[in-house]
Amino acid sequence: MPRTLRLLPRQLDGFDQVEILVIDDGSADETAKAALESGADHVVVLPHHCGLAQAFMAGLDACVRLGADVIVNTDADNQYEAQDIAKLVQPIIEGKAELVIGDRGVATLKYFAPVKRKLQVLGSWAVSQAAGIAIPDATSGFRAMTREVALRTNVLSRYSYTLESLIQAGNIGIRVAHVPVRTNPPQRPSRLIHSIFDYIQRSGSTIMRAYAMYRPLRVFFLIGSLVFGVGVLIGLRFVYFFIQGQGSGHIQSLILAAVLLILGFQTFLIGLVADLISFNRKLLEEILYRMRKGEPGEGGKN
Repeated sequence: MPRTLRLLPRQLDGFDQVEILVIDDGSADETAKAALESGADHVVVLPHHCGLAQAFMAGLDACVRLGADVIVNTDADNQYEAQDIAKLVQPIIEGKAELVIGDRGVATLKYFAPVKRKLQVLGSWAVSQAAGIAIPDATSGFRAMTREVALRTNVLSRYSYTLESLIQAGNIGIRVAHVPVRTNPPQRPSRLIHSIFDYIQRSGSTIMRAYAMYRPLRVFFLIGSLVFGVGVLIGLRFVYFFIQGQGSGHIQSLILAAVLLILGFQTFLIGLVADLISFNRKLLEEILYRMRKGEPGEGGKN
């Protein structure tokens, strides 16, 4: 971490002041002390290990309270080239984007194993479909955002913030851009990914949960349509045999068709209820946004 902090730029075109904030996620190696000695302006110490997603949210909250206009997130292991921060914030300065993602070029990144490259590309495609925006590197933690984006960001996952925050951004209409960035050789194995299977399981569940949260009617309508459609086909099969005078030998098909039709219809109803709940969640998010915006330390803004 000390090397990473020393490499961070202290001046950027378009900004009057650049400050560094470090999140100590309940570490036991005196991270907070090392951060201050290495030049950090602020350190947020979490009482225990909360995970990457919660540490990220704690950082956003602290930056908002400190009055930041633009927030840049990077990793402490010096994975990303610090000099590319200027490129990262440029679309925000020009008013072209509110959230900018650093694109590592995961399809050709030499530090990734071939299987991991393909999984990263596939995962980015899946997030792009769920968010409704083109995202070439969805798992990149190197990103810049405006104050407004930070105020509206809510991450519920304990695993990672990268995927969920992008799906949220795409579904609430935040302007997202990406710029190519450079990376440095890894200094240690990832502590977040224990195995390929673990990565697929966690990432897949995060994408599905986040998409269902923001597009519940579409998700449940699709599932219900599949179940209902299979029920209709099986029902038609029974009708065919019934017309042929062989209906008594296919009662099981009739029962199965009825069960599937009922399940499909119930899934439609669940989708409607979930959609109504999503409207309630949007109202709660708006209330939370206004509360954050009116907190002390905002320069008197309400």
